[in-house]
Amino acid sequence: RLGKSVHDAGWAQFLAMLEYKAQRYARVFVKAGRFEPTSQVCSACGVKDGPKPLHVRTWTCTHCGTVHDRDHNAAKNVKQAAGLAVTACRAQV
Repeated sequence: RLGKSVHDAGWAQFLAMLEYKAQRYARVFVKAGRFEPTSQVCSACGVKDGPKPLHVRTWTCTHCGTVHDRDHNAAKNVKQAAGLAVTACRAQV
């Protein structure tokens, strides 16, 4: 039981350090929402394909036919979301 508390505290401290460093170097710190469906949205066309079980590691978009690795697709969506946030506030990340 204590392991989860230590993990949560460590993660919170890591995020606090990132935010502090961003402010120190005049950068913008942007967090993606915890429940953002980054692995369910096609990074090529933007269609939300819906939830999938965790054992599904690759999937094909039903709209455009692009084959996605779940983790790479999520990383592309997070990167795109960070770029949109930067564009909106015109700041460096």
